[in-house]
Amino acid sequence: MTVNMTKGQAISLEKQGGGSLSSVRMGLGWQAAPRRGLFGSRTREVDLDASAVLFADKQPVDVVFFRHLVSDDGSVRHTGDNLVGGAGQGGDDESILVDLQRVPVHIDQIVFTVNSFTGQTFQEVQNAFCRIVDEANGQELARYTLDGGGQYTAQIMAKVHRAGSGWQMTALGNPANGRTFQDLMPAILPHL
Repeated sequence: MTVNMTKGQAISLEKQGGGSLSSVRMGLGWQAAPRRGLFGSRTREVDLDASAVLFADKQPVDVVFFRHLVSDDGSVRHTGDNLVGGAGQGGDDESILVDLQRVPVHIDQIVFTVNSFTGQTFQEVQNAFCRIVDEANGQELARYTLDGGGQYTAQIMAKVHRAGSGWQMTALGNPANGRTFQDLMPAILPHL
């Protein structure tokens, strides 16, 4: 059963029958919003980019994004860049896979961001979401709908962080501005 998350809500990443998940997928989906013009509605392609920043004791130590598809330790992997979104009509347009059992013990948080590399704002985006899926069986565990319509070019979506011997996901959904994950670092730090 999927949990529809609200901003700030945290859920434990455990299997329904107990035990920890071994591998999860953070999926991102979106569509270009139609804009009214002189000659009717039209849409312009929107290129959003998902990134995962790995932190150890509040210090960034690695990042996975469209130009660095696999973390240095191999535990986090981006499936590839989608330049237009909306391909799946509700499915994932970009995905980042996290092998929770392989994440090195010093990594305590993984923050997921989405940004418009081309600088388009979220006013041009609709039906945007991030979700976490149990990669072993494809079951969606949690979904967070990204509020669109703002004059910002990025969002700090969610974080997966250690909680005792397991992991939790927290929905963040904070708007930010920046074309790359580097631009977003000042906005990420307060959430660690």
